[in-house]
Amino acid sequence: MGFSMNSKPKIVTGDAGYVLEDVPHLTDYLPDLPTYPNPLQDNPSYSVVKQYFVNVDDTVAKQIVVHKNSPRGTHFRRAGPRQKVYFESDEVHACIVTCGSLCPGLNTVIREIVCGLYYMYDVHRVLGIEEIRRRGLKVAVAGIPKTIDNDIPVIDKSFGFDTAVEEAQRAINAAHVEAESIENGIGVVKLMGRHNGYIAMYATLASRDVDCCLIPESPFYLEGPGGLFEYIEKRLKENGHMVIVVAEGVGQEILSESMRTAHQQDASGNKFLQDVGLWLAQKIKEHFSKKQKMTINLKYIDPTYMIRAVPGNASDNVYCTLLAHSAIHGAMAGYTGFTVGPVNGRHAYIPFHNKVVITDRMWARLLSSTNQPSFLNPKDILRDEETQIQGVDGGSHARCENG
Repeated sequence: MGFSMNSKPKIVTGDAGYVLEDVPHLTDYLPDLPTYPNPLQDNPSYSVVKQYFVNVDDTVAKQIVVHKNSPRGTHFRRAGPRQKVYFESDEVHACIVTCGSLCPGLNTVIREIVCGLYYMYDVHRVLGIEEIRRRGLKVAVAGIPKTIDNDIPVIDKSFGFDTAVEEAQRAINAAHVEAESIENGIGVVKLMGRHNGYIAMYATLASRDVDCCLIPESPFYLEGPGGLFEYIEKRLKENGHMVIVVAEGVGQEILSESMRTAHQQDASGNKFLQDVGLWLAQKIKEHFSKKQKMTINLKYIDPTYMIRAVPGNASDNVYCTLLAHSAIHGAMAGYTGFTVGPVNGRHAYIPFHNKVVITDRMWARLLSSTNQPSFLNPKDILRDEETQIQGVDGGSHARCENG
């Protein structure tokens, strides 16, 4: 009957701390469903591959770096074709729904779903969306993570991300050439990233021409000691030019308050974002105009539509094919309410309920690359110093944890 967001997560436990975050199955709602042989058994393209079908008990570990005495931890069902399916080819109506805006590789995903259904499972009817859950029909819901921002941390990466980073470098290179060609030149590049700065961070690391990268996960401030303006002045005196990369979700709390857009939403229902790039560029101009210490030449580049409209590169196209086929195999095998993606290099079926806290060492690598400060508020720095002093006075020592 399909997947409901009110469904409870399926957690299966085993020996030695083994936990399976399972995905719903059609037999949870329709226990008497018959099964059929997988049509791939008769497909000559797959008959040459030994053990092509995935065992129903195969799982993929969420964490592969563990302590020797650690429990086995959380696992997900491995993606791939099963020997038995729960749909007959001639009874299947496939529905494809795309949400949000463009993304490199999106057309590849759609094409491979259509072609995969046709050539692997002999499904000829692929339609638009219909009301089906209300009628209690046999429906499997499979999701493919479509977010160019790479903000689903349980999977290795989202499709289109590699292409986006590759294309973002072109904008950064252009900003660097512009900034370098004039005295006190500043290039500001705004990249995608509503809630995280993966594209900005990876493009910065790949470019090696960026002096400062601002992302939503790491707040910053403009004025005062340790602020952005102080760092810009320092870099211009040292280098004569500077490149700043900013993710679109940075500083939205400040902008929302000043422009009274805190509760506005866009057409997709997402929080309306002000253009932080234009705002930041204007603030930088105002600061140096008031101080009259030096004349700056600032160029602002927003490559958003150029990045998301380009075709997927080779690695993204191959990845999109695997995602589409994994989703097809899962739906035909009767699984529902899942998204598909690579976990530690192996494609798995992940429940829609899954939520993960992001921890990553890449930000430390970026700080090392750009040599920018952390932009922590002076009050936070003072509080941290007092905490460390109290720890020393009390005979204790601080503990450091890495993500």
